[in-house]
Amino acid sequence: MSFNDQVRIDKQMIGKSHSPFIIAEMSGNHNQSIERALEIVEAAAKTGAHALKIQTYKPDTMTLDLDEREFHISDPKSLWTGTSLYKLYEQAYTPWEWHEAIFRKAKELGIIAFSTPFDDSAVDFLESLDVPCYKIASFENTDIPLIQRVAATGKPLIISTGMATIAELDETVRAARTAGCKDLILLKCTSTYPATADNTNILTISHMRDMFNCEVGLSDHTMGVGVSVASVALGATVIEKHFTLNRADGGVDSTFSMEPAEMSQLVLETERAWQALGHVSYGPTMAEEKSIVFRRSLYVVEDVKAGQKLTKQNVRAIRPGLGLAPKYLSKVLNQKVSRDVTKGTALSWDFFK
Repeated sequence: MSFNDQVRIDKQMIGKSHSPFIIAEMSGNHNQSIERALEIVEAAAKTGAHALKIQTYKPDTMTLDLDEREFHISDPKSLWTGTSLYKLYEQAYTPWEWHEAIFRKAKELGIIAFSTPFDDSAVDFLESLDVPCYKIASFENTDIPLIQRVAATGKPLIISTGMATIAELDETVRAARTAGCKDLILLKCTSTYPATADNTNILTISHMRDMFNCEVGLSDHTMGVGVSVASVALGATVIEKHFTLNRADGGVDSTFSMEPAEMSQLVLETERAWQALGHVSYGPTMAEEKSIVFRRSLYVVEDVKAGQKLTKQNVRAIRPGLGLAPKYLSKVLNQKVSRDVTKGTALSWDFFK
């Protein structure tokens, strides 16, 4: 089976010859308000992001309604400590009856909308809405049956790689491709919320591309745009960031989500980083050619009479660059000029004939 070196999602091409594909992840930042959810879609479109992603699950498809033992979040460092997994997902999930309205609003605004399914029922539901692609979350990247189910749709598949070993990723990628996925994108991801720059290891991006022969991007949970911009220099062609209207409004993911002004900056700066990559190039670019004149060159800086020698006092390397190159200074020193030369004349070999 052959695999594509670039991916098409809806009308958007993804690959090294295209600017980074920016995904705004709504997650639970709608705070259980469909009006807010639709406002997030509008805000994402205005930032220039290419896609808006949601998540498709129900609390009962994620876990059990228990608030004890491993079902209770007790890690004091967790953003969600003190609640149960079930209550967290109850607070964060996007009601399925909202999906159609969210996707319709996105289409009206010219932004691609898709989702992360967490079980077969979610895939079946999203297929009924004809989503253009799918995303697998880091915590599901070892759920081989789910990956096979999504890959069997034949649609582009984006997989976050948080926590996965090379062996696990190899199994995941093989499962996706064997099940029919030709358009695969892996996202380097650190599954901490928020993540820190020193725990992100984006050098893995280029290695992952070579290892799995597919497009690679970054699912970025760090604060700010720095890590995402740097990842573009390492070959990331997709950037995913959580997105909210205002962190101060609260919500399950608000702490590590971008606000609209920040997302606009991300779109702008990642595109600049991509444009800056260019190709291996030496010598002046076309844009630089007019600047060559401002290099230093050899000029006569005092009036010199015919037959007089050139010295360090009457010849210097100065701007502009219309005279002999400075490297010839040692060759012209102590040479006699054959004509009168006035101060401010660019030195030429003709003066010695």
